[in-house]
Amino acid sequence: MKIGDLAAETDTSVRLLRYYEEQGLLASHRLAGGHRRYDTDAPAVVRRIRSLLDAGLPTRTIRDLLPCVRQDGTVALCKLDTLEQHLRGLDDRISALRETRTSLAHLVTAARAERA
Repeated sequence: MKIGDLAAETDTSVRLLRYYEEQGLLASHRLAGGHRRYDTDAPAVVRRIRSLLDAGLPTRTIRDLLPCVRQDGTVALCKLDTLEQHLRGLDDRISALRETRTSLAHLVTAARAERA
Protein backbone atom coordinates (compact mmCIF):
# COMPACT_ATOMS: atom_id res chain seq x y z
CA MET A 1 0.00 0.00 0.00
CA LYS A 2 1.33 3.44 -0.94
CA ILE A 3 1.62 6.19 1.66
CA GLY A 4 -1.06 8.28 -0.06
CA ASP A 5 -3.47 5.34 -0.01
CA LEU A 6 -2.77 4.73 3.66
CA ALA A 7 -3.29 8.42 4.41
CA ALA A 8 -6.63 8.43 2.61
CA GLU A 9 -7.85 5.21 4.21
CA THR A 10 -6.99 6.34 7.73
CA ASP A 11 -7.77 10.04 7.32
CA THR A 12 -4.24 10.80 8.46
CA SER A 13 -1.83 13.18 6.77
CA VAL A 14 1.18 11.83 4.91
CA ARG A 15 3.34 13.97 7.18
CA LEU A 16 1.93 12.25 10.28
CA LEU A 17 2.48 8.82 8.77
CA ARG A 18 6.11 9.71 8.16
CA TYR A 19 6.35 10.94 11.75
CA TYR A 20 4.87 7.67 13.06
CA GLU A 21 7.47 5.80 11.05
CA GLU A 22 10.24 8.06 12.31
CA GLN A 23 9.11 7.37 15.90
CA GLY A 24 9.22 3.60 15.33
CA LEU A 25 5.44 3.20 15.50
CA LEU A 26 4.80 2.22 11.90
CA ALA A 27 6.92 0.11 9.56
CA SER A 28 7.28 0.42 5.81
CA HIS A 29 9.34 -1.21 3.12
CA ARG A 30 11.25 0.83 0.60
CA LEU A 31 11.13 0.10 -3.10
CA ALA A 32 14.12 0.58 -5.39
CA GLY A 33 13.05 4.18 -6.09
CA GLY A 34 12.80 4.92 -2.36
CA HIS A 35 9.00 4.91 -2.27
CA ARG A 36 7.37 3.61 0.89
CA ARG A 37 5.08 0.58 0.86
CA TYR A 38 3.04 -0.51 3.84
CA ASP A 39 1.70 -3.95 4.73
CA THR A 40 -2.01 -4.65 4.55
CA ASP A 41 -2.32 -4.35 8.35
CA ALA A 42 -0.98 -0.77 8.33
CA PRO A 43 -4.44 0.87 8.49
CA ALA A 44 -5.23 -1.08 11.67
CA VAL A 45 -1.86 -0.11 13.15
CA VAL A 46 -2.49 3.56 12.37
CA ARG A 47 -5.93 3.37 13.99
CA ARG A 48 -4.37 1.83 17.11
CA ILE A 49 -1.72 4.56 17.20
CA ARG A 50 -4.38 7.26 16.88
CA SER A 51 -6.46 5.67 19.62
CA LEU A 52 -3.49 5.58 21.99
CA LEU A 53 -2.62 9.18 21.14
CA ASP A 54 -6.25 10.15 21.83
CA ALA A 55 -5.81 8.57 25.28
CA GLY A 56 -3.02 11.07 25.92
CA LEU A 57 -0.10 8.67 25.65
CA PRO A 58 3.22 9.96 24.29
CA THR A 59 4.75 8.28 21.25
CA ARG A 60 7.62 6.78 23.26
CA THR A 61 5.07 4.97 25.45
CA ILE A 62 3.01 3.95 22.44
CA ARG A 63 6.11 2.39 20.87
CA ASP A 64 6.45 0.20 23.96
CA LEU A 65 2.72 -0.58 24.11
CA LEU A 66 2.12 -1.52 20.47
CA PRO A 67 3.41 -5.10 20.79
CA CYS A 68 0.82 -5.62 23.56
CA VAL A 69 -2.13 -4.07 21.73
CA ARG A 70 -4.61 -6.65 20.51
CA GLN A 71 -6.46 -6.54 17.19
CA ASP A 72 -9.53 -5.09 18.92
CA GLY A 73 -7.44 -2.19 20.30
CA THR A 74 -7.34 -3.35 23.91
CA VAL A 75 -4.02 -3.59 25.72
CA ALA A 76 -2.84 -6.89 27.17
CA LEU A 77 -1.99 -7.16 30.86
CA CYS A 78 1.72 -7.04 30.08
CA LYS A 79 1.47 -3.22 29.98
CA LEU A 80 -1.19 -2.62 32.62
CA ASP A 81 1.35 -0.95 34.95
CA THR A 82 2.27 1.52 32.22
CA LEU A 83 -1.36 2.43 31.62
CA GLU A 84 -2.06 2.78 35.34
CA GLN A 85 0.99 5.03 35.74
CA HIS A 86 -0.25 7.34 32.99
CA LEU A 87 -3.73 7.33 34.48
CA ARG A 88 -2.33 8.38 37.88
CA GLY A 89 -0.38 11.16 36.19
CA LEU A 90 -3.51 12.35 34.45
CA ASP A 91 -5.45 12.28 37.73
CA ASP A 92 -2.69 14.35 39.36
CA ARG A 93 -2.84 16.94 36.57
CA ILE A 94 -6.64 17.12 36.80
CA SER A 95 -6.37 17.71 40.55
CA ALA A 96 -3.80 20.46 40.02
CA LEU A 97 -6.02 22.08 37.38
CA ARG A 98 -8.99 22.01 39.76
CA GLU A 99 -6.91 23.82 42.39
CA THR A 100 -5.75 26.35 39.80
CA ARG A 101 -9.33 26.87 38.62
CA THR A 102 -10.52 27.42 42.19
CA SER A 103 -7.82 30.06 42.74
CA LEU A 104 -8.70 31.81 39.50
CA ALA A 105 -12.41 31.71 40.30
CA HIS A 106 -11.68 33.45 43.65
CA LEU A 107 -9.74 36.16 41.82
CA VAL A 108 -12.59 36.67 39.35
CA THR A 109 -15.13 36.82 42.19
CA ALA A 110 -13.03 39.39 44.05
CA ALA A 111 -12.59 41.50 40.92
CA ARG A 112 -16.34 41.43 40.24
CA ALA A 113 -17.05 42.43 43.84
CA GLU A 114 -14.84 45.50 43.39
CA ARG A 115 -16.72 46.47 40.26
CA ALA A 116 -20.10 46.30 42.01
